[in-house]
Amino acid sequence: MSNLTDDLKDALSSVISGSGDVVATTRDVAKNTIIKTLQAGGDIATTSADTAGKIVSEGVRVASKSGVSATATVTGLVAGSIKGVKEVGGDIGKVATEAARGAVASVNDVGGDVGEAAVSAVEGSIQAARDIGTDSGELAKDAVVGSLKAADEIGSEAASSVRKALLNAAALPHDIIDALLTGKTD
Repeated sequence: MSNLTDDLKDALSSVISGSGDVVATTRDVAKNTIIKTLQAGGDIATTSADTAGKIVSEGVRVASKSGVSATATVTGLVAGSIKGVKEVGGDIGKVATEAARGAVASVNDVGGDVGEAAVSAVEGSIQAARDIGTDSGELAKDAVVGSLKAADEIGSEAASSVRKALLNAAALPHDIIDALLTGKTD
């Protein structure tokens, strides 16, 4: 993970100076790191989700220490992780779940808004789905599940905050979120 830390620090320096786009920068760094890491060794099917969760978590920590909003980086980190895993042939659904889980947990660890992190994770999943040509509803659902798992592990206040943020986010697919949160389908 030290390569990721160094790559993100370097990439985020341009964002901090005002000459870069947080989402695009973090997306590219996460994607390239996932590809390098997974191609370097091991069974892609069993390591891709775990690797994505670690990359997102470390990316959030680096962003926070660099003075960049941790939640602002989540969209790019999640999208890049999914795109990278898609490129090497892993399970993008599991990756969306674990990336969102890692995002919410690590944003909580750095004192950020877990609700915003969950919304950003779902937005990153939707963005990645569009870019790779897959069902955005399925990846959004996977990211919601991962966000909820992390929030539930943190505690009831975090869980409530995540649920409220997901339900109130205008840019998210409410039919999917409502069904997951209430158990009701139309």
